[in-house]
Amino acid sequence: MARIRPFKALRPTKENAHLVASVPYDVVNREEAKQLAGNDELSFLHVTRSEIDLPDDVDAYDKRVYEKAKENIDKLISEAPLLTDEKPHFYLYKLVMDGRAQVGITATFAVNDYDNDIILKHEKTRKVKEDDRTNHIITTQTQTGVVFLTYRGTGAINNIVNKTMADEEALFDFTSNDGIQHTVWIVPDEYNTTIIDEFSGIDKLYVADGHHRAKSASRARAEKRKANRNHTGDQEYNYMIAVIFPGDQLQILPYNRVVTDLNNNSKEEFLNKINEKFEVEKTDVKEPATPRNFGMYLDGEWYSLKARDSILASNSLSDSVGDKLDVSILQNFLLNPILGIEDPRTSDRVDFIGGIRGTKELEKLVDSKKATVAFSMYPVSVDDLMNISDAGEVMPPKSTWFEPKLRDGLLAHKI
Repeated sequence: MARIRPFKALRPTKENAHLVASVPYDVVNREEAKQLAGNDELSFLHVTRSEIDLPDDVDAYDKRVYEKAKENIDKLISEAPLLTDEKPHFYLYKLVMDGRAQVGITATFAVNDYDNDIILKHEKTRKVKEDDRTNHIITTQTQTGVVFLTYRGTGAINNIVNKTMADEEALFDFTSNDGIQHTVWIVPDEYNTTIIDEFSGIDKLYVADGHHRAKSASRARAEKRKANRNHTGDQEYNYMIAVIFPGDQLQILPYNRVVTDLNNNSKEEFLNKINEKFEVEKTDVKEPATPRNFGMYLDGEWYSLKARDSILASNSLSDSVGDKLDVSILQNFLLNPILGIEDPRTSDRVDFIGGIRGTKELEKLVDSKKATVAFSMYPVSVDDLMNISDAGEVMPPKSTWFEPKLRDGLLAHKI
């Protein structure tokens, strides 16, 4: 059963929380991170993307990057300052975007539960990304990136969440530049036992976002355990920081695709081949309104693609839950057989565009000739995510884009 415990958060003061808080390290590239940090010396990007403070010719995975991250977090602790709470707490983290709210509990979760599939995954991780965050954790001795978990919520936890928000003063409350409101509370100690007991009765939690952060916490734990002759299993490195939200509060946006070329097909040949598996029509609608439908932008025009009955019949015979996902249908019946993209994880001919960027970004990439064709997707549901995880399967890469995003730097976990 799931093991959850309070922790002593490393956090900013109320006055400087909005300056410290930064976008997650993995949603921006080096140049974007440098621009966002700008002249803000308190931005947590100086910790999570510390290469921005080194010459551009220093590789992002160079040892000096992690040493700089350690230097920068120590500097923030003394100058921001960042505080460490005197005793362990659970924390609430509320996000409000476009009037829609989601509230989760921030805690530390047993790494053993991740390793033993009580905390379930739905994506594969890439070793180079695992190496990066493992080195970051080991060098800074801090889990700076928060894992995003979900679960099928319980009434007792919901009651605690609502009572805490109603009765307690917020620790932080600010609106970031992108219009998202971030509010954090300390949960009163009197609720700790109930929270721990409630989660001990849950046999499945799910990684929604942050697979590389979770895997890196596991790998860092293995290294720390190996080096510690007095390992007991109770040290902080045996637990990873995460925020866990009830599934019914979450919003998943589509993860759209762009492809650089038509795989030596002319436009006419390409459309004819698609027509064998999909009903193709020109349209003014840029985003599919229902599952099994896709938008396609090609040569300045939008098309709707609807999976033909033959595809649906073929999928109905499959034992795989994942084969029935829209992202799988596009991959298995179009991207692979027609455009020759056998493995989207490794192909440099396909790129993935988060739904928050909208269809304008797809048009921009195609119109500028950086891509030849773009596909807009219908979003995966939280139920899809849970069903895939329950079946022990993984989704195709870049299947889910959760919005709004948690901010780095508000709550971190020293190990």
